[in-house]
Amino acid sequence: MTVHSPEGDVRRAVAAVVDPELRRPIGELDMVRDIAVDGGVARVAIALTIVGCPAADRIEREVRDAAASVPGIAEVTVDIGVMTPAERSALVERIRGTKRMAFTADSLTRVIAVTSGKGGVGKSTVTANLAVALAARGLAVGLIDADVHGFSIPGLLGLTGEDGRPPQPTRLDDLMLPPVAYGVKTISIGMFLPPDASPAVAWRGPMLHRTVQQFLTDVHFGDLDVLLIDMPPGTGDVAISVGQLLPHAEVLVVTTPQAAAADVAVRSGVVARQTGQSILGVIENMAAFTLPDGSVLDLFGAGGGDAVAAALSLDGDTVPLLGSVPLSPALRQGGDTGIPVVVGSPEDIAARAIAAIADTITTSRRSLAGRSLPVSRA
Repeated sequence: MTVHSPEGDVRRAVAAVVDPELRRPIGELDMVRDIAVDGGVARVAIALTIVGCPAADRIEREVRDAAASVPGIAEVTVDIGVMTPAERSALVERIRGTKRMAFTADSLTRVIAVTSGKGGVGKSTVTANLAVALAARGLAVGLIDADVHGFSIPGLLGLTGEDGRPPQPTRLDDLMLPPVAYGVKTISIGMFLPPDASPAVAWRGPMLHRTVQQFLTDVHFGDLDVLLIDMPPGTGDVAISVGQLLPHAEVLVVTTPQAAAADVAVRSGVVARQTGQSILGVIENMAAFTLPDGSVLDLFGAGGGDAVAAALSLDGDTVPLLGSVPLSPALRQGGDTGIPVVVGSPEDIAARAIAAIADTITTSRRSLAGRSLPVSRA
């Protein structure tokens, strides 16, 4: 028979509170310290991970509410402390585990790099909306903004403050906790630029490689179903680095219907294949749309998506055109306001097209043949 005590009941209730950044119960994170109950008054002591923890107010409020929910508790006092360096170091090692690189070939996380041959085709907008659409389908989704020179993912997801700059990730020693928007854990170089710095990043190959490597090893995404990587346009340093670090990744190629864009988009798929990556499919953005009078406007021509898919289909390996996203004012407006169209205007033609692509990706599963699974033998 389970014996209940007021202290035990309060401890169990408080321990179930989830840290909003680490996404784990604070009891599991050893953040719950002393619990004392005197009559109807409960005194709860917790230790936050760092001084100035951005989630401090939320954690304190939820701890207070959890303790007050215990029958017989009429008043709650919460004492806030901070972990010692040794405690924080132990927590980081427990969170990280033994692997520095979480997204290895035997990982169950599906890694999808979204690329394009040239800029200006809406690749980042498609990536941001696709990430949000996948998260809305119940998947755990992470997003790396690897377009270091032209980072735009934070703005597209509304991760900006009053000064227009993205929030900095919370740091636990050398582990970074990515901000979350619309259920998507997101990291971008824009989150690390000092407030008084120019928003432009002028780096060459070694710095770019190191940045991508750190995003993959030092950012704690937790257990993900899908990791999307917004690649820079073209076939430069970052494309080569991602190919070296993640040769098992799948690649989505984004193009417009225009022949000039399609011809260049094929090159990004060719480079992906050269590094051993597989091509998941092609997305055609800025496709034709129907005007109110019923006429069709194909501002950027037609056929580019099909042409890229055909050019990348070799030796029986058919690359599908996953979908065409029509030109849409709502899609553009969502990018400007930081409210993705799949959330702000889900019935818009572009939102429906992206949702259909997300459904296709969700239902297309990688084979587990030849891959070790994270199970242990008794």
